[in-house]
Amino acid sequence: MGLTVRQNPSMSELTTLRLGGTAIAEVHVEDVRDLDALPGMLSTLGGTPLMLGRGSNLLARDGELPLTLVRVPEPAKPEIVSVSGERTTVRADAGMGLPALLSWLAGKGLSGMEGLTGIPGCVGGAVAMNAGSYGTDMRAVMRRVLLFSPQCGLRWADLEDVITGYRHFAPRTEDHWFLVLAVEVDVVEATREAIKARMTEIMNTKRSTQPLDAWSAGCVFKNPAGESAGRLLDRSGFRGRHLGGMAFSEVHANFLINTGGGTSAQALELIAEAQATVAADHGVNLELEVKVIP
Repeated sequence: MGLTVRQNPSMSELTTLRLGGTAIAEVHVEDVRDLDALPGMLSTLGGTPLMLGRGSNLLARDGELPLTLVRVPEPAKPEIVSVSGERTTVRADAGMGLPALLSWLAGKGLSGMEGLTGIPGCVGGAVAMNAGSYGTDMRAVMRRVLLFSPQCGLRWADLEDVITGYRHFAPRTEDHWFLVLAVEVDVVEATREAIKARMTEIMNTKRSTQPLDAWSAGCVFKNPAGESAGRLLDRSGFRGRHLGGMAFSEVHANFLINTGGGTSAQALELIAEAQATVAADHGVNLELEVKVIP
């Protein structure tokens, strides 16, 4: 047990966009019993704490970054914690891959999260971003979340204790950083065949419409109310637009991809150009979904 520290980790190795500079350090929390020592360790190391999962929604800037990364303990297997009528409550650790959780639920004949098929992050990241797809999001299934913060320590937060929205999650009481350790979700019984068929259908659709095998961070922009960011970008000529090693995908215009040797500076320049052009062409201000850090 303890806190393991690695100096100067490369963000290009830790994010799905495969770009970015170096952080100050990476702290791996080996066990929840080590959490009380975490604030002191972060204060000693300096920099802004960044809770890092699989880096699937991050655009890290180039150069030396004033960030100290924090990783949660290795996940245990999910477990069923209660069954009440048609509802089954399942607990999953934050470090578990979201695809692995969906596969486990399907194997148990538990339905409710199939819409999240194809989202590559971890469970904690899905909570922290209120990940959503195909008519559902994490808020729709969450029962409560295990959080740690310097202010409140380790505690379970019920839904009334958090604020959620479109790709947004925040505890009501923490003013600074917080760490997602686990989540309990409510699901219902269904046949394994029906669940797996729905997941296969969603995955096949995503494979035909999204660049799932490319180095990307998923959708760059949030969809404006009643509109598709990808459609607006397409109309403004950004499908396939390149700058150096960065490009808006030929498959889906709202996916920014690293074609090899891309830099954050190139990515940010393309993003700014896209926002300005879409605002001029359509009168819509595109809001970032990808997190630019710092």
